[in-house]
Amino acid sequence: MALSQKLEFRQSQLLVMTPQLMQAIKLLQLSNLDLVAYVEAELERNPLLDRAEDDDGGDRRDLRDDTRDDAPEPSAAADGVEAADWMESGSSAGSETMEDKLDSDLANVFPDDNGQAAGETAPALPTESWAVAPSRQTVSSDDYNLEAFVAAETTLADHLGDQLGLAITDPALRLIGGAIISEIDEAGYFRADIETIAEQLGASPATVRDVLRTIQSFDPTGIGARDLSECLAIQLRDRDRYDPAMATLIDNLELVARRDQTTLLKLCGVDAEDLAEMLAELKALNPKPGSGFGDALVQTVVPDVMVRPANDGGWHVELNTGTLPRVLFDQTYYAKVSKGRRNEKEDEFLAECMQTAKWLVKSLDQRARTILKVSTEIVRQQDAFLAHGVQHLRPLNLKTVAEAIGMHESTVSRVTSNKYMATTRGVFELKYFFTAAIASSEGGVSHSAEAVRHRIKRLIDDEAPDTVLSDDAIVKTLRDAGIDIARRTVAKYREALRIPSSVQRRRDKQVAL
Repeated sequence: MALSQKLEFRQSQLLVMTPQLMQAIKLLQLSNLDLVAYVEAELERNPLLDRAEDDDGGDRRDLRDDTRDDAPEPSAAADGVEAADWMESGSSAGSETMEDKLDSDLANVFPDDNGQAAGETAPALPTESWAVAPSRQTVSSDDYNLEAFVAAETTLADHLGDQLGLAITDPALRLIGGAIISEIDEAGYFRADIETIAEQLGASPATVRDVLRTIQSFDPTGIGARDLSECLAIQLRDRDRYDPAMATLIDNLELVARRDQTTLLKLCGVDAEDLAEMLAELKALNPKPGSGFGDALVQTVVPDVMVRPANDGGWHVELNTGTLPRVLFDQTYYAKVSKGRRNEKEDEFLAECMQTAKWLVKSLDQRARTILKVSTEIVRQQDAFLAHGVQHLRPLNLKTVAEAIGMHESTVSRVTSNKYMATTRGVFELKYFFTAAIASSEGGVSHSAEAVRHRIKRLIDDEAPDTVLSDDAIVKTLRDAGIDIARRTVAKYREALRIPSSVQRRRDKQVAL
């Protein structure tokens, strides 16, 4: 076969994922907290990026930047005494004047050695930390830190460690107790193995069990348990309610979860009224005694989009500017730096910083516009939900929104991830408005799956004790209302709502009666 050379023209389409495009896609799906962290990292890394000033920020200056030469002369006091040199160091007259104005000894006003009684030589006061007002004088020194007076948050390990020091005096047993406390999780359960701790510390398993039993008597009640049954048993012993019938109930928690009250009555040997009281006591216990000392930070959901009624009867959609980090490309600093002599490496670094800064500013603006466009279309599609409630939620998918705003479905999916909308009916994740469609039995408009779940829950909440609705009865009721749904779908929605079956609901209501 002969080899030859030839020229050909060929046309093809390729999707090139540049680093900038990949970063833009990443920014689009970040939550507001993750976005702020990302922008903060870029501000530290890129010298050409700067924070955008607030509208009312103007040209603010810290009081500590105002020297005495630039500051205006303090006004005269109400009693006519001049207050010109009262801050001079070593001036007893100034100290006496200040004491007269504050009607108190300086030692009572300033912490440590910053203020002294009249007649004593006081050190020079930091004049840059003072602000003089016509009505009062305030002090804010760098050495005076209010955070030093704030009590630190007590963790579960610290709380148990303080009790361990009072309950056990033997250093060896304290060491074992510290090892046990370190193995207690945030829920308050001891998750390690006693034999393993005994082997590591060179102690007998019986000694470790004794120390664990001592820790289980600490506050909060139920701490240090190895499983749920032991946790509940410790709390019942503390209440002096751990009798044989209650012990049997604790040993059969799987029957309690299944609401098999018939079997529980036989095992515990009590009547229905006593069993109901025992179950009520069981529900009053805390299955996670250590949750009150959890170290995990609870982040409050901050909405990205705000929706409020408009004057024309529609809805006004706007972005929550408090969640949008604002950065600027510092052209002044770039022009100043670019005038200096630089080597090739510095030129490359400066060019990369300039490109990254401009790209970030543009990407943040594009991200905000995209979120607003998608949110506006969601509000337009779910206008009935905002006006009348969840029963009027329409079935909606990503394709419908993407076609309406001229974007790809993947872009809409990224925009709706980890984004929240504040409405007159509460704060919802954007993905909440996208639900599956359930066909209508009359061939009309489809129903939203979320609206059907809400209708099922309302039917069960309104049922009478003597007319508990089965899944088949719920299916019939929904079909009469124009919703074509199968029995297995009703059962799936009911289990998702954590609603027991009709048999279990009938038993519970009979016991309650």
